[in-house]
Amino acid sequence: MIVMASYLSGAQALVKALEEEKVEVIFGIPGGATLPFYDALKDSNIRHVLARHEQSAAHMADGYARASGKVGVCTATSGPGATNLLTGIATAYLDSSPVVALTGQVAKSYIGKDAFQEIDTVGIYTPVVKYAFQPLSASEIPFDVKAAFYIASTGRQGPVLIDIPKDVQTETAEIEFPEKVEIKGYRPYIKPDPEAVREAAKLIIQAQKPVILVGGGAVKSEVGPLILELAETFMIPIASTLMGKGAVPENHFLSVGPIGMHGTYHANTLIMESDLIIGIGVRFSDRTTMDIKEFTKERMILHFDIDPTEARKNIVNEFPVIGDLKESLTILVSEIKKMMPYMKNSPWHKRVKELKDYYDGRIFGEKAMSPLIIKKIREILGPDDIVTTEVGQAQAWAELFYKVLKPRTFITSGGLGTMGFGFPAAIGAKVAKFDKTVVDIAGDGSFLMTSNSLATSVAEGIPVVVVILNNSVLGMIAQWQRIVYNNRYIASYLGETPNFPALAKAYGAEGVRVNGIEDFVKYFKEAVRSEVTYVIDVPISPEENVFPFVPAGKSLREMIV
Repeated sequence: MIVMASYLSGAQALVKALEEEKVEVIFGIPGGATLPFYDALKDSNIRHVLARHEQSAAHMADGYARASGKVGVCTATSGPGATNLLTGIATAYLDSSPVVALTGQVAKSYIGKDAFQEIDTVGIYTPVVKYAFQPLSASEIPFDVKAAFYIASTGRQGPVLIDIPKDVQTETAEIEFPEKVEIKGYRPYIKPDPEAVREAAKLIIQAQKPVILVGGGAVKSEVGPLILELAETFMIPIASTLMGKGAVPENHFLSVGPIGMHGTYHANTLIMESDLIIGIGVRFSDRTTMDIKEFTKERMILHFDIDPTEARKNIVNEFPVIGDLKESLTILVSEIKKMMPYMKNSPWHKRVKELKDYYDGRIFGEKAMSPLIIKKIREILGPDDIVTTEVGQAQAWAELFYKVLKPRTFITSGGLGTMGFGFPAAIGAKVAKFDKTVVDIAGDGSFLMTSNSLATSVAEGIPVVVVILNNSVLGMIAQWQRIVYNNRYIASYLGETPNFPALAKAYGAEGVRVNGIEDFVKYFKEAVRSEVTYVIDVPISPEENVFPFVPAGKSLREMIV
């Protein structure tokens, strides 16, 4: 069935197509090549959140998508607007986040002629989006929008670009709005092979020391209950990647926390002692596996994933089961239940309990301010409240010490590791879940990259809490320079500027510098109740390290503690 609409401009068709997709909010900055769209948006009920930098607009849309499970939408003008947006879209791509990016383009007659603010947006974006559209007539816009949302939200999710020339936005035509689209060659749903699942079940039954490893795909697929059913049947410990935090509650007795460069001691140890790793929605990235030869040595790897391109991409000797995770795991659990479960007092379960009881939550190193701050944040926040992180030491401390209890309540840049991500992502997440407290755990270096989003949070009435672990250095760079480069520091010292509380107040937000844990708890509770964004500056030692830490190229066995 096709809904008809008589003679609309391309811009009006774009707005109506977005309304048909039930878009509630768009994050962006206008420019000359998008003014026709903005003029049409004026007559819509779609909310527009004005960012102060296009990269932040993309991060806001990404945070919105991750918190809500819906498609996030961002927009930028042609040329520098589109290139500024690119980093945020690449961030979404590496973390499989569903975002639709709308960019303006110069008029068709100027394309390829080095016109003012012209850039080959489609060419630049193609490597970091699932698909790129460039409608060349107003009548193409509804199909492209419908297709973009369908592609972004199905299969392995990810961003999609729609790059619209200005004259396409202004021309008028009789527009048709499709209810469904079919895209040749696109197969987002892959039915799992039951025989492959049964073979996987046999491998699990035969294993003596299995570990479940959950990734971001497990969070997005919301298969936590099935994972717990599998784990509890055999008393299998559950580890996670950074992106997998929250797939199952991290306070569950079988959860051992994250593995990898900044994984927990017991999770890394158990992975390397295992004889079977059951990967669910994971990429087996280098930061997770570290030395890939050691990671795969003496153990079998099962890999459940929706994306066939991930099969044997990083681990050539794995046994892949490709298909929808929920359906794959449903079949797996059904098969498993027909077989004899492990006894709860098996030697492997005893080993898991021994390591977990001793190391769970343990802080390595003498200077423990940052981990204690993060533990206090966990104590005060509710299970449905949301934490975002910046990138660097603050992210690693949050990975280690913030226990995530529900899916979509921990949002971080894993694949691209984008500094400046956390604060605008927190704003987007707050728009999605306005009744929840949203906290950005930040380092001073990362927060400085997008701190102008304070203007957006205040002007748009989107209050979040920012906790800055302020060591006056680029913390992770300084840690590497200390440990790997024999204290040869260069270009990592930031100095003690700016005054973050004063900066926050200059934008109309609240800000305070705290001294000690008790002081922090007092002001954090005040910040949670605040009706405006609240920045808490927590001075920490510039020599405070994140431990455990596995240097690049080393095995997970070679943790520095």
